[in-house]
Amino acid sequence: MTTNLIELSVADGIATLLLNRPEKRNAMSDDMRGEFIAALERVSADKTIRALVLSGNGKGFCAGGDVSGMERRMKAPAGEVAFNGWHRQQRVHYTQSLLHTMPKPTIAAVNGAASGLGADTALACDFIIASDAASFTWSYINRGLVPDGGGMYFLPRRVGLSKAKELIFTGRKVDTEEALHLGIVDRRTSAERLVADAQAWAAELSKGSATALALGKTILNQSFELPAEQVFAQGSQAQGICYTSTEHCASVMAFLAGSADKGAARTGEV
Repeated sequence: MTTNLIELSVADGIATLLLNRPEKRNAMSDDMRGEFIAALERVSADKTIRALVLSGNGKGFCAGGDVSGMERRMKAPAGEVAFNGWHRQQRVHYTQSLLHTMPKPTIAAVNGAASGLGADTALACDFIIASDAASFTWSYINRGLVPDGGGMYFLPRRVGLSKAKELIFTGRKVDTEEALHLGIVDRRTSAERLVADAQAWAAELSKGSATALALGKTILNQSFELPAEQVFAQGSQAQGICYTSTEHCASVMAFLAGSADKGAARTGEV
């Protein structure tokens, strides 16, 4: 799937989605967001796709929201600015939710600057791998804004509340080394190996039961907000579903068959 602003390819069950607006460092315009949503919906619904790698074409991962779009919003009639902003926020949150709740592993392969919404989009993935060219900045403060792509939710969970406040209040740039130290980045690799290493990691993460992965991810995403009793209850319900899954039944039968073969070999039975 290739559109003007998004490139999506699938190989060996791993989807690779590239933001494709390199001349703007992949800044997210309304048109790009529409194509991004369509691609994420496709990946989420396609059961043959086991995991997603997200990266950007050119020198940037995503430079955040398109400033020209901000200018157009400010020029709207005064009575429409608030509602137009609310409507845009619904689209932003839907996009980030699609990425965050996707029922399969997601990896952001950050190849350059991830700024503002771009940094939030990386955090919406399960894991982040970065090259030495990567950088992260929650630069909303420089536009008189607060993080609206999930940064106020995701960032404290990776770096702690105090450090998240410092990064959001200052909007300062974090390079790959510091990001790795703080826990923003999970793995570091070369620019040349970035996407390939992300794809290999995605294959490793997604080789298990798709049913168990989807259910486990859904519960883990809520585990900081829920009391232990609810996590246990949701885990019990999920396990009941897993008991009936094709993957579970096949793995148990394969294990038993292997054990029987080993037992027969030890006793000389065929």
